[in-house]
Amino acid sequence: MPHVTLYALEAELAGREPALITELTDAVVSVYGDWVRGSVDVRLIGIPAGRWARGGVPVTTAAPAVSFGMREEVFAREDAGTVIARLVTAFTDAVTAVFGAGRHDEVLVELVGQPTSRSGLGGRVIDSGR
Repeated sequence: MPHVTLYALEAELAGREPALITELTDAVVSVYGDWVRGSVDVRLIGIPAGRWARGGVPVTTAAPAVSFGMREEVFAREDAGTVIARLVTAFTDAVTAVFGAGRHDEVLVELVGQPTSRSGLGGRVIDSGR
């Protein structure tokens, strides 16, 4: 199950939730295909004013950051470079579609590979053979 987490200042996130959920889900689908749509888990994290800082100073505006959790095996695939580039572009475009083109160059996308053997569901370690 792919996990997309977007972090944004709460004041900038408010009211954009439905559009972000659609855009972020569609970003994953654009890379993997429609079969994955029902499995995409989107989390929108609003950070209150004063709790996001840069250089030791709280910021009043910040481009959203996206973290995408997936199986680490993707990074070992022959086409990993292409998949990574497509995901980064798709997520950046999704955020830009909702927050505006002025944020494009500041959107941070982090792709996080998780070994299946270090994940659990329903109280049990997920078996990679499942």
